[in-house]
Amino acid sequence: PMEAEAEARLLLQEARESIEAARSYQRELQQRLRGLQQARKQIRESATLTRDVLEQHFKDLKGTLKKLLDERLMSLLQEVDTIEQESIKPLDECQKLIEHGISTADDLLREGESAVHEDVGQQNEKLCNFTKKALHIQLDSLPEVPSLVDVPCLSAQLDDCLLTILKNQIFRHGTVASRPPVQLEEFVEKPGGILVRWCKVDDDFIPQDYRLQYRKSTASHFEDVYVGSETEFIVLHIDPNVDYQFRVCARGDGRQEWSPWSVPQIGRTTLVPHEWTAGLEGYSLSSRRNIALRNDSQSCGVLYSKAPTYFCGQTLTFRQVLSGIETVGQPDRRDSLGVCVEQQNGYDSLQRDKAVCISTNGAVFVNGKEMTNQLPAVTSGSTVTFDMEVVQLGPSSNEGGNFKLRVTISSNNREVVFDWVLDQCCVSLYFGCSFSYPGWKVLVF
Repeated sequence: PMEAEAEARLLLQEARESIEAARSYQRELQQRLRGLQQARKQIRESATLTRDVLEQHFKDLKGTLKKLLDERLMSLLQEVDTIEQESIKPLDECQKLIEHGISTADDLLREGESAVHEDVGQQNEKLCNFTKKALHIQLDSLPEVPSLVDVPCLSAQLDDCLLTILKNQIFRHGTVASRPPVQLEEFVEKPGGILVRWCKVDDDFIPQDYRLQYRKSTASHFEDVYVGSETEFIVLHIDPNVDYQFRVCARGDGRQEWSPWSVPQIGRTTLVPHEWTAGLEGYSLSSRRNIALRNDSQSCGVLYSKAPTYFCGQTLTFRQVLSGIETVGQPDRRDSLGVCVEQQNGYDSLQRDKAVCISTNGAVFVNGKEMTNQLPAVTSGSTVTFDMEVVQLGPSSNEGGNFKLRVTISSNNREVVFDWVLDQCCVSLYFGCSFSYPGWKVLVF
């Protein structure tokens, strides 16, 4: 009985495992079925859209060609009218002159015949008047009538090769692509933004430029966000936890038209955007509070972020952009860009304890001490990035022991790497900046 009971339990266990495997297999098949349904839907919807685009394009093309042909026909007919009128006008004038001469000759003939048959007493006088009148008319002077070879003979010269050219061009006009030459590859969350990457999937396609578009999932139209030769772009001004649709296309080398769009994909970010603290005298902020401009106020101080929104493992980027005076401000040795553990008022620079920063002349400061390594100076258009990763020292690092962050600061294709030792666990940090003179304008993302 015990062996039978054990065998029954074993069989029951095997049956349960088989049932779970069948359920897992069923779920996997259902998921693959949904994938097939989505693929079929994409094919049918893209085919329907392509048909609509082709029909509308050729409808517009036929309308445009008809309009152009009608305009050309009208132009040629007007040219025929003009030549006809200009050529007939001198002939009409010549005809009037000849008809006038014929009328004059008729009158002269009647007068001469009357004079010849007049009585002898009056004949001499009438004959004398008739002769004078005939001499005055100059009967030997005749108007010149052009020969047929000297007058226009209109004809239409129509080159039949136009039909051949049009036929060849029309037969080559338009293509149907089963796959776009570029596709979206990756979305990386950024604070208030998304880093979008794409790649070329057609080996025979040589791209010259890329064009990236996006829209909110609730919007009806896409809008351009990037056109250029790079294969990635950070799209800013993205609302957190909101779906956005992205698509990309490319333009071939030496071509004017864009390729078909990639398959649209959804991207989103869960990270709130970086914002500067509003209300600090000496700084003016943009509407989204991600750009700070050092104004001409005499007040000095450090402008901090609104919250500790920089997390280890992310990249924090400062970009110096042009202000209204088209230049950066005058540098000062206290100027700095960087991150810190906490906000501390009363300082005029980030070159202090519990902070790492870079000055505008390229010097790097860790807890207020200048390092020997130096980066290029910050100028107009410069981009400075901070990358940090946690390196814990000892098993008690989270209970008040030493806590180490590995920091990488990059500027103008150069970087410095060092370890920043803190006395407390800290994975989210504030960022800040300080400038002594007006004109500095910094975007953070």
